[in-house]
Amino acid sequence: MPHHLARWTGLAGSLLLALAALLGGTFSNGDLRPSPVSVWQGPNGPLILAAWLVGTALVAWAWWSLRDRVPSARWALVTAGLWLLPLLVAPPMASRDVYAYACQGASYAAGISPYEHGVSTLPCPWLDTISYIWRDTPAPYGPLFVVLAGAVVKATGSLTASIVLFRALAVAGVALTAWALPALARGCGVPVGRALWLALAGPLVGVHLVAGAHNDSLMVGLLVAGLAVVAARPGRPGPLLTGGALLGLAASVKITGLVVIPFAALAAMTGPYRIRTLVRDGGWVVGSAFATMVGVTVAAGLDFGWIGGLSTGGAAIAWTSPPTAVGQTAEYVARLFGAHVNALPVTRALGVVVLAGLLLWLWWRARTRDPLRHAGLALAATVAMSPVVHPWYWIWPLTVLAATARRGVWYVVVALVGAFLILPDGTGLARWTKMPGAPLMTLLLIWAAVRLVRSARAAREPTRAAEGAD
Repeated sequence: MPHHLARWTGLAGSLLLALAALLGGTFSNGDLRPSPVSVWQGPNGPLILAAWLVGTALVAWAWWSLRDRVPSARWALVTAGLWLLPLLVAPPMASRDVYAYACQGASYAAGISPYEHGVSTLPCPWLDTISYIWRDTPAPYGPLFVVLAGAVVKATGSLTASIVLFRALAVAGVALTAWALPALARGCGVPVGRALWLALAGPLVGVHLVAGAHNDSLMVGLLVAGLAVVAARPGRPGPLLTGGALLGLAASVKITGLVVIPFAALAAMTGPYRIRTLVRDGGWVVGSAFATMVGVTVAAGLDFGWIGGLSTGGAAIAWTSPPTAVGQTAEYVARLFGAHVNALPVTRALGVVVLAGLLLWLWWRARTRDPLRHAGLALAATVAMSPVVHPWYWIWPLTVLAATARRGVWYVVVALVGAFLILPDGTGLARWTKMPGAPLMTLLLIWAAVRLVRSARAAREPTRAAEGAD
């Protein structure tokens, strides 16, 4: 597709998505237990679904068609910004999280720790906008975001104005990513235009970061900025302290930011890997990051209860999480033989163990090759092995890999699939397609594991051949 045609095709798709949000977004008085059938049978149901499906397809097609041939970095920024404009003024869509942000901010503003009490304790004045399962659970977000949420609610006092400010924070995160990504891409030898296009123009960004106002936008922006500063000035204490502080702020929004800090420590080194060099250079990054996290937590008058709050997300069950899909499939197979087993806790626990092994393996490999690209791979592994995977989670690794991976488009494919999994009113299609979704995801996981093993063996063959020749 010619680039000028791609620009207007994507804009048409974005306008259709804004229409879908206007007619069937996640309004404050919306259905808290929606389903695909209720959407279809509701007011303007067929029009909402048609606008959402065609709009998503147009944006996805235009984004995919230019993945390797973006005219310039400026063209990518202008086009991505053009696509985001309709969604910037659209009602919230695809998630009710922004209402939870407002209620958690109201709790904090009233002097109640959202890590110790659910939002029903106050109670939140907008309690009826939040899904039932999240009303009595602690907040899973970091202290920086809790402070920001409290400031938003205190400054506005209304739900509508709070949503506007939360969206402004999300746009600020996107802008920070747009500002920092070129430096990171140049440092990794990746074309800047390509990096900006892959990171900012995808359908997940407009729908979930801008229209959905997710705090992931702020976390990703701080994370990319921190990595860019570290990569630009390795071995220099001042920039490394700054980069570490930015990474600490990212982790203070969502704890996922912690995953990249060990890889940033490797990127901070000058010269080949040595323990002494890692401690000397990487220590600035790690120390600054953790000091920032502790400082923000103490300044907010909170504790580290937000880490324990992460377990509450396990209440959602969907095959988009590979460990969850394996557990669902095991239960289906057991039922064929008349047995009833609860495999989810086991497979999810195994997922955590596998993730720990993957992160250690990736860090060990990163000692001698592309630590920043491995940081992106570590984020991808973190998402894949999580007990719950929402489509917008894939924005984390996609953004970092867009600036650090010179080839490979698998993460783009994952983002494209994820864009079609949530309806405008927040209905997750994965919840309604457990069969055949879970078995298919299990088969995909087996295929990926076989490919990974074969690729590792193939990589070792030249080394063995060289050793034999010697």
